[in-house]
Amino acid sequence: MHSGRSHVELQQRVPTYHDPWARREAWRKHPIFSKTANFRAMFPGLGIASVAFVAYCGFEHFFLKDSKHH
Repeated sequence: MHSGRSHVELQQRVPTYHDPWARREAWRKHPIFSKTANFRAMFPGLGIASVAFVAYCGFEHFFLKDSKHH
């Protein structure tokens, strides 16, 4: 069962530092826990509401002109 490689070549592939807890800590690096994902989750409708508000303000400014202002 010799694969043709020396033991030095096989040892070089193995990382010098093996963290036994790496699999348990992998969730911390998942993209769902990034700062931008957390910010979007805090204000889920902020983008849509902002666009709707700007569209309404533009509509009111250009199409609902009233000659009587307070």
